[in-house]
Amino acid sequence: MPDQYDWLFGKGKGSSPDPSKQPQPSQPTSRPDGTPAGRPVPPSDDATRAMPVDDREARRARVGASYSANSGSRPPTPPTPPPLAPTPGDPGTAGRRGPRRFVSFKTARRVVYVLVLVYLVSIVWVGLGVANAIVRVDWEPKGTRPADQPGTNYLIVASDSRKGLSAKQRKKLSTGDAAGQRTDTIKILHTGSGPNLLMSIPRDSYVPIPGYGSTKINAAFAYGGPQLLVKTIEQDTGLHIDGYVEIGMGGLVNLVNGVGGVTICPTKAMNDPLAGLHVKAGCQHAGGVKALAYSRSRHAQTLGDIGREEAQTEVIGQIGKKAAGPGTLLNPFKLHRLKKGTSGISVGKGMSTVQMARFALAMKSVSGGKALTCGIPISDLYVHWDKTRALKLIGYLKADKTSTIPAGLCTASGLPKSVTG
Repeated sequence: MPDQYDWLFGKGKGSSPDPSKQPQPSQPTSRPDGTPAGRPVPPSDDATRAMPVDDREARRARVGASYSANSGSRPPTPPTPPPLAPTPGDPGTAGRRGPRRFVSFKTARRVVYVLVLVYLVSIVWVGLGVANAIVRVDWEPKGTRPADQPGTNYLIVASDSRKGLSAKQRKKLSTGDAAGQRTDTIKILHTGSGPNLLMSIPRDSYVPIPGYGSTKINAAFAYGGPQLLVKTIEQDTGLHIDGYVEIGMGGLVNLVNGVGGVTICPTKAMNDPLAGLHVKAGCQHAGGVKALAYSRSRHAQTLGDIGREEAQTEVIGQIGKKAAGPGTLLNPFKLHRLKKGTSGISVGKGMSTVQMARFALAMKSVSGGKALTCGIPISDLYVHWDKTRALKLIGYLKADKTSTIPAGLCTASGLPKSVTG
């Protein structure tokens, strides 16, 4: 079988014969085809055969030409592969940013609506929690009561009860160990068509108490609790009481701390070891302990209990201002703190959340100077009411005409200006 590479290497077994060992034929002068022997012989087809070349570009051109001739259009171009993702950490990609994506106005508006809704729900939820955390007590007396009158009258009572205070707390608050429960503060807040009016009733007011004869008015609370106190006030004044609010010593401390403290403005330096009070003259911040001492001190006051009533009005008004201010009502976190401060506070059964909100707003007006602050008219410091002036002042409250009260009839101490100057 002829060697398959004979066409390249010539006949043989893969190696060229040694020309020196081969017989040398005679050199003819001419070739059989008549070509002179001196000229080169043109190579045959086998002698010029070479390895085939894969000419892809030529084939593409032929295929394209054939495709165009048959269909009249160019062959489809293969899809371009997507670019490779950059290698993480490749310095060539540093600083490059992708295309900016803008949030649509509709999406942004929906987000705002959701945030506002969550905020409002949290305000309502915490606000209701504050109202529900307050204890309700029985306060309405049985028997005959004055008829309903225009406007609303709230009775505000601060008791000297040590209930719930440990020995350490009593020492810290300088409350002593007195037993029983009396009312150091008795005030009536009237709201209606005219300016709000806060009227103080001295705790030592000498009045008749149903079933117990004439004695100090704060004894009514000790004898029969809120119901007897309300009955005594309604009988002695003729006013119809519509709501009831009671604050204990510990409750006042918690409430003041719950609103973040209050501002007090004593006109002189006050030192009362019995009440634990030591303050300088001028406006200053007071926490719960200092506010309680300021409200309880009577020995450092020129007018004793009468002067203490004015300090109590100042503290209560500041509490209302802070509790009903937008900084508290619109802040869920401050409302939650206020909720913790409601321990030690009680309101009358039947007092709704709306009524409590109205009460807080009315107390805010006391601190803002938009309300009238009066002491019930008295004739001396023992304390006897000045019946003529007292009935005249109460008559304005019954008729809900606080805007027409003469200035000389409404004084902070209850004493006529001819006495206090």
